[in-house]
Amino acid sequence: MSVPSVFKFSIFFLLLCPLSLFANFDFNANCLKAYQQIFELKLNSARLLIANEKKANPNNAIVPLLENYVDYFHLLTTDSKADFEEMEGRKSGRLSRIERADKGSPYYLYAQAEINLQWALIRGRYGEYFTAAREIKRANSLLNDNKKKFPAFPLNGKGLGVINAFLGNLPDGMLKSTLATFGIKGSLDSGMAMLNNLSESLPKSTYEPFYEEVVFYYAYVLNDIAHSAAAYQKTMKYTARIADTSLLKSYLQAMVSAKNGHNDEAIRILANRPSGSSYQSFPYLDLLMGSARLNKLDYTAVTYFNRFLDQNKGVNYIKDAYLRLGWCALLKGDRSAYNTFMAKVKSQGYTYQEKDKQALNEAAEQAPDVHLLSARLLFDGGYYNRALEELGGTANTYNGGRDRTEYHYRLGRVNDELGKDATALTNYSMAITEGKSLKYFYAANAALQMGKIYEKNKLVAKARQAYNVAIQMKNHDYESSIETQAKTGLNRLK
Repeated sequence: MSVPSVFKFSIFFLLLCPLSLFANFDFNANCLKAYQQIFELKLNSARLLIANEKKANPNNAIVPLLENYVDYFHLLTTDSKADFEEMEGRKSGRLSRIERADKGSPYYLYAQAEINLQWALIRGRYGEYFTAAREIKRANSLLNDNKKKFPAFPLNGKGLGVINAFLGNLPDGMLKSTLATFGIKGSLDSGMAMLNNLSESLPKSTYEPFYEEVVFYYAYVLNDIAHSAAAYQKTMKYTARIADTSLLKSYLQAMVSAKNGHNDEAIRILANRPSGSSYQSFPYLDLLMGSARLNKLDYTAVTYFNRFLDQNKGVNYIKDAYLRLGWCALLKGDRSAYNTFMAKVKSQGYTYQEKDKQALNEAAEQAPDVHLLSARLLFDGGYYNRALEELGGTANTYNGGRDRTEYHYRLGRVNDELGKDATALTNYSMAITEGKSLKYFYAANAALQMGKIYEKNKLVAKARQAYNVAIQMKNHDYESSIETQAKTGLNRLK
């Protein structure tokens, strides 16, 4: 968003809206510039602009909202629980300042909802589910009230889109059960439609400056909530018009590329990302780069994992980083170093995130077979033919149990991506037979992937059966995620 477009927006805003409507909520050029800097992850610059605005216009109720954005992205990029515990005390004061502002503005309820929603999303990273549920309930209520009062105010759809998508595809657990007691429900399809419509319409409207935030949330929903097959295509499409000076753009594009088999593209994006003292520190990007390099069996990944561990002041992905360092050692034939890193997985970090829980589980197991591990990594990177070469042996190469189940599962996944449905289905079926009574996720995810193949080919009865098999398997890794995706599949078949 260029400075001229900021002024253009302000002029249109003043022309279209009565001045009294926005008294105390002045999204002026200075505030819009701060907002732009936040979404480029230039948080220090944004802080200076916000401080200047606070001095020049002490009653501007947009200021506490912008301050909350800065804290939100600081916490997302640092993952610091200590900072979280210090910053959460600022929430009530900001809400109080907004509550004293003009009740006739569409920003009055909207700003309160945004602050509640941002804190709810942060709390979920630290397992504070009850408080997060209350904040989601509050945000949902405020936005629905604002929608009734100001039906033409498009920004209502941003928060409501996130909330609907989140609630519509929430895995079973404390957060879901708490929200259920509050009587809050959502629809994944409705939430995605809201965010998609805003991504299409905002660039053509006077609310264009809010486009980057909508795309940020839409990418999150597509990738982490919906697990959409269109996640890569849509994220790359909608981020294309965002300025290359945005570090957030680099993160979104690299993240979706890495998750969807476009590994070399992820490496290129991360290597060319904007850098310098003006940008917020974002150690996770080094972990992402290390993972992408490891996915092509490039052991320079070690440098990036170590850099992440050195610079990270947060609580998440520490176990995951040590697990990946262990894999590098194992693939290079250093079993002693592998064991040392597995000890680190057990002793360092926390288990708030699913990846860290999985790392801890894997560290407690015997070391993986190097060919199966190589195939796993190459598959994650989208190098399907190389992965197939690693699986060149037969099932008899592996003992029964974990390794044989994984062999069939990996062979199924690779052939699935190569469009060889029949071979994929055969191997998925064998993975289920071998692994249905084991604690590993291979059998359950094989059933989920079978359901997707049958659904794609319009074999509804078989798809339904496969999804139900995935749901019925319990007490395995990734249980909530697999079960949620299977239930979403069943809903599509209704």
